[in-house]
Amino acid sequence: MLDGSDPEIRIINGQFFIDRDGDLFRFILDYMRNRQVCIPPDFMEYEALCREAEFYELRTLADVLSKDSIRPRAEILEVRFSLQETHSFFRIFCSCSGTIEMLAARISILVDQTAGNWTYAYQPTKPMAPVPLQRPSHHDLVFQCGNDFSAGEEFAARYVTIQPDERRLINGTNVLGLLVDILLKEGFRLLSTRTVSSEEKVECYTFERVKRPQILTIGGHSTENLQSKLVKSQRRK
Repeated sequence: MLDGSDPEIRIINGQFFIDRDGDLFRFILDYMRNRQVCIPPDFMEYEALCREAEFYELRTLADVLSKDSIRPRAEILEVRFSLQETHSFFRIFCSCSGTIEMLAARISILVDQTAGNWTYAYQPTKPMAPVPLQRPSHHDLVFQCGNDFSAGEEFAARYVTIQPDERRLINGTNVLGLLVDILLKEGFRLLSTRTVSSEEKVECYTFERVKRPQILTIGGHSTENLQSKLVKSQRRK
């Protein structure tokens, strides 16, 4: 550091200046302090961080960063929405079964057996029976809302509640809006919308969420000479 042979390390006003990426240096410092690195969910500069680890001679960290297995993979969620005369059908598929489990725990379907003079005004005094969600697989769930006509002049009205919202919604468009709002708050972003079937009025909404921050922990004690390049250094852009 002192002989001037490394052009990326200079002494300015009596202080060491390392001419490297100042933003990525926080990950290097995190690793040196704690033997672990917290990678944010939207981090994409793995190659650049690997080069920084190699520059600071952190070979163990560089080896971990170079592996494709640690790169976050996008979580894809798809909502299929079908609007018919008195019904709305929903099918939610997600590449992460844990997200489906979370939604299944928050979505409730309640059925109100009503006479033929039923109106759209919800009457909270009437008893309502819960209906289980359909789970075709670990990665999807199916439910519907609206009203079901049966024999005679009676039908059942299906309401949907999605926690933490307490409202009981019967209109499919309102349920879709609430569902989208909840997914956005859960860290998803809307990628695309498309019409699957114009005749059957089926629309598809595709969302993406990158995995949550991951902690890279490198076990053992390094035998590399780390302090020789970092004593009294300051990071500057």
